[in-house]
Amino acid sequence: MDAIQKIKPLGFPWETSDPFLFCAYHEDLYPAGNDQLGPDASLQGRNLGQDFIEKDGFRMYHGTSVPGFPAHPHRGFETVTIVQKGLVDHSDSLGAAGRFGNGDVQWMTAGSGVQHSEMFPLLNKNDKNPFLLFQIWLNLPKKSKFVAPHFKMLWHEDIPIVTKQDTNGLKTTVTLIAGTLNGVTAPDSAPDSWASDPNNNVAIWTVVMEPGATFTLPTTSQSTSQSLYFFKGGELVTEGFTIPAGHRIITNPSVPLTLVNGAIESHFLLLQGNPINEPVVQQGPFVMNTRAEISEAITTYQKTDFGGWPWPKYDHVHAAEKGRFALYPDGNLTEKES
Repeated sequence: MDAIQKIKPLGFPWETSDPFLFCAYHEDLYPAGNDQLGPDASLQGRNLGQDFIEKDGFRMYHGTSVPGFPAHPHRGFETVTIVQKGLVDHSDSLGAAGRFGNGDVQWMTAGSGVQHSEMFPLLNKNDKNPFLLFQIWLNLPKKSKFVAPHFKMLWHEDIPIVTKQDTNGLKTTVTLIAGTLNGVTAPDSAPDSWASDPNNNVAIWTVVMEPGATFTLPTTSQSTSQSLYFFKGGELVTEGFTIPAGHRIITNPSVPLTLVNGAIESHFLLLQGNPINEPVVQQGPFVMNTRAEISEAITTYQKTDFGGWPWPKYDHVHAAEKGRFALYPDGNLTEKES
């Protein structure tokens, strides 16, 4: 049985398999920031509000003065937001807020419905502000689609890293956002997540391979979906294929897959999980099981705004002097060193 099922080029967003819905990958080299925490650069020539085409090394996305995604609703699924570089300012309709990044992860269960904004404040006024983010949409099973909204922080200080050394002493480093490797287990996910049950075999890893390093993915059940996203590097040799960066490798997880990296450092995202195997009906930010449930979600949002918007602006950002923090709906506050 072959260890690789398919090799596909990466598009935008990245295609995923059940239980995941998709993965958005954003990498921008923002310039120095201004007093409003936006780019200290001209925004002329941009389609502000819908700026998804890279210009001068960056995009504003749906932001008009600060890059990012102003208030928007979700229902019926989860977002797992991995910020490898830069910062995200979170605000939501429950009154919760946060600033996280530079290795932190936010795990948010939209459940019955929530509005949130995700803005990218440019705090460095004297140099460039590099930014790299993955946002993974993870589905919820029918039984959990109407749970109360919830968000959890996985601070980078608490996320385990496993380093594997090959016979030549070359290293592969695996950061465990979900799942287990070599007896090391990631922090707990949000409590109502498909990932919260270990029987669902969910794994979310970021992987870095040194030049020339060899690494073998551990095997798991054949019924599990597993994809390796090769998003940065040169090329990879595996199973007789030479694969350049910018490709998704859909594996047969029951067969060992040995990766041999090329001449430069390579970066990957691994997504794995047992399928939910339920109907998926999606319309924009709503993911339900039936078209009727989608119609009901739209009606409820129009009537309630999922709790309204308690912040001064839809593209709300926190004060420049704030460090990393999380303010939860119950008023609990966690503050971290910047």
